[in-house]
Amino acid sequence: MKSTFSEWINGFLISTLAYAAMFYVNAWLTSHLDYGLGVSWIYLPAGLRLFLTLIFGLSGAVGIAIASFFICYFGDFSPDLTTCIGVGLISGFAPYLAKILVLSHIKIAPDLSDLSLPKLAICTLIYAALSAGLHQWWFAVRGLDEAGSFNHFLVMWIGDVFGTVLLIYLIKYSLDLFRSSRAT
Repeated sequence: MKSTFSEWINGFLISTLAYAAMFYVNAWLTSHLDYGLGVSWIYLPAGLRLFLTLIFGLSGAVGIAIASFFICYFGDFSPDLTTCIGVGLISGFAPYLAKILVLSHIKIAPDLSDLSLPKLAICTLIYAALSAGLHQWWFAVRGLDEAGSFNHFLVMWIGDVFGTVLLIYLIKYSLDLFRSSRAT
């Protein structure tokens, strides 16, 4: 199904704004769960990354990448342009790559109506491994403190899995409630 330019722009804008907002909400809610630079035991924006790329595809990935770049560059993370470009690209395109891998092997409806626990688990595990692995590899390449270690990878993977499961099922539950209320 081919999307129009206005649909692409809407997906991009929604993804950019929603991801940036969720990042700051997560920072406020879970700052006490931070393990290290860019690593948290629960990272709700990970779930939003996956959800937005499942729904909007490439426009969602680009929106997340742009938001992540600006969060990195103007936040507490790193004012280094190269580091922030890498962080943005990984943040936006790790879930998009996971989507491509999963959709080529597992059938998921565009509206996520058939998203079951096993399908969500496979999606989440692949996405979390890609995201944590690529982020920690990039942090090691850029020489950021202790980032890039196996411990940071493991905590980021756990945080992405927990955050994704929590947020995706909250969204799915909300969509199911919305669908059932419209049917009555």
